[in-house]
Amino acid sequence: MKTLKLNWGAGIAITYMGFVAMILVLVIMSTRQKIDLVTTQYYTEELKFQDKIDKVKRAQSLPEQLSWEVSDDALLINYPSTMTSSQLAGTIRFYCPSNDKNDRIFKVNASDGVQIFPLSQIPVGRYQLQIDWKNGQETFWNEGVVVINH
Repeated sequence: MKTLKLNWGAGIAITYMGFVAMILVLVIMSTRQKIDLVTTQYYTEELKFQDKIDKVKRAQSLPEQLSWEVSDDALLINYPSTMTSSQLAGTIRFYCPSNDKNDRIFKVNASDGVQIFPLSQIPVGRYQLQIDWKNGQETFWNEGVVVINH
């Protein structure tokens, strides 16, 4: 029986080829990785950041705070009772950090100071609830974490 003898040049070549194969596998894996961005327009969002800080301060200074709660079949957002429902406007964004396909945006549409979202409209997951709302000319911003389980 004949044994296969490798010299040092063949060993270097095999090591180099193994390294190249490993790098190619890592490149292929990284190109297939899904990356969800918070927003595709970072610059315009950065310019609006001071406005958001001002809105948060106005919302925190309200005598009665905006609140939300998750029940078995719905998410309820309670606006301050001092606000008039007909003057409430804005957007409510459900931002899902793990999957941008689960993101949802709704208009503020309160009835008697309460807005109800059926959980059937929102996929299961952890969401950053971002409420950009206004009452008349005053603007406010509230945010928090909501976990939706059906």
